[in-house]
Amino acid sequence: MLWSLIKIVLFVVLVAALAWGAGFLLESEGGIQLTVAGTEYTLGPLQSVIAVLLLMLAVWVLLKIVSLLSAVWHFLNGDETALSRYFDRNRERKGYEALSDGLMALASGEGQVAMAKAAKADRYLKRPALTNLLTAQAAELAGDRRKAERTYRKLVEDEKTRFVGVRGIMKQKLADGDTETALKLAEKAFALKPKHEETGDTLLKLQAEKHDWTGARGTLQAKYKNGHLPRDVHKRRDAVLALSEAREVIDEGNSVEAREAAIEANRLSPDLVPAAVMAARSYIAQDKPRNASKVLQKAWSVQPHPDLAAAFAEIQPDETPPQRIKRFRALTKSQPDHPETKMLLAELHIANEDFPEARRALGNLVETDPSARSVTLMAAIERGEGAPDTVVKGWLTRALNVSRGPQWICENCHHIHAEWVPICENCKSFDTLEWKTPPLSEVAMPSGVQMLPLIVGAPETTPTEGALSTRTEDIEEAELVTEPEKPTEPETPKKAPDPTA
Repeated sequence: MLWSLIKIVLFVVLVAALAWGAGFLLESEGGIQLTVAGTEYTLGPLQSVIAVLLLMLAVWVLLKIVSLLSAVWHFLNGDETALSRYFDRNRERKGYEALSDGLMALASGEGQVAMAKAAKADRYLKRPALTNLLTAQAAELAGDRRKAERTYRKLVEDEKTRFVGVRGIMKQKLADGDTETALKLAEKAFALKPKHEETGDTLLKLQAEKHDWTGARGTLQAKYKNGHLPRDVHKRRDAVLALSEAREVIDEGNSVEAREAAIEANRLSPDLVPAAVMAARSYIAQDKPRNASKVLQKAWSVQPHPDLAAAFAEIQPDETPPQRIKRFRALTKSQPDHPETKMLLAELHIANEDFPEARRALGNLVETDPSARSVTLMAAIERGEGAPDTVVKGWLTRALNVSRGPQWICENCHHIHAEWVPICENCKSFDTLEWKTPPLSEVAMPSGVQMLPLIVGAPETTPTEGALSTRTEDIEEAELVTEPEKPTEPETPKKAPDPTA
């Protein structure tokens, strides 16, 4: 409304200025004197201005006539499109102006305006390769998905714009959740333009979701050849795909193929913990304990992990605790100061009932980097050394307030997984799981205040109140280590609580 009022005011001001100028010229004296063929012409001020304007118009018309004569001359000399180009030049100018306005409207988020400008540009230019893409994107922006799909299908019919059409339909199918059709379209688009990075990423993700590990490895190799992946990232993701393929082979029961696939996955990425575990178990099945030990030791030197220790224990399952402690020295010597190494040694000494050595192995880990596992181990050590129940229960209470330790966490959405998987269960991203400690606020565990009655029991009451004291015998039965037999000592009776307190 305000802009319309401003335009009206400007129009009135312009008309008033022209009227004032015409009046000024009429009242002015002097003018222009022209002599043509001996005849003298005198023009007043207003007539002079009109003459100049007519002269400019005449020059413009003359230039147009010259251009037309030039086009006719070229046509007569064999240029069959000279006249059509002359008459289409104005249409092209209008068409490109409409196309430019449509692109600006599309960038501004005005879908309907962009569709109207695209239709106008198509009417003038008659070049669907340019206008159909603008029409399709404008229709998507305006919410007209049917028109967008029809326009994309028109682009598919032209060889020059086929990739754009296939990619547009693929995105629509992904938005609709039709991953089956989207996968086929992604394969076709990647075949048309294998160097397109976004299409390669989409195809790789869809193939991984469909567990097409062989096809995903081919796509990954093509991305590496095109320079879209660094060498180390390619090796890591290829190992993840090989490991996933090996898991499916194991599920199918093909033991020989499973062993080879697991060993291949470990060869591609020795620091990948699930691949090292699977390769070690494959060597154990082949009765090659030395190879299994080498694989696990190499993986432990990069990233100590409980699964590696469990697989290392499977190499000699019937050994005694002292023998196991001696054999595990080859595994733990590479990372002696790592928290996982300290907790592993503490567990081994607890199994050997050497609780002072277990305490020395654990060190000050419960103070510098406490976790539920390390604090629980300290409770087991205290129980094994004959500490009072209050001390053991205090450690168990503290285990509820500290972190649960490292877990498999997605780097993309920070979702916590119980075990390693190639694809995040939450955001469906590929190869984003990392073994690290989550923030304490993300641990789904009740607070210590809420869990305290379950650990220490209900408060004891005096005999005068007629209530029986409650003890937490279930906690003692759930301990990891059996308490050694010691002479019983008379328990000191507790004082009744002060009523005034």
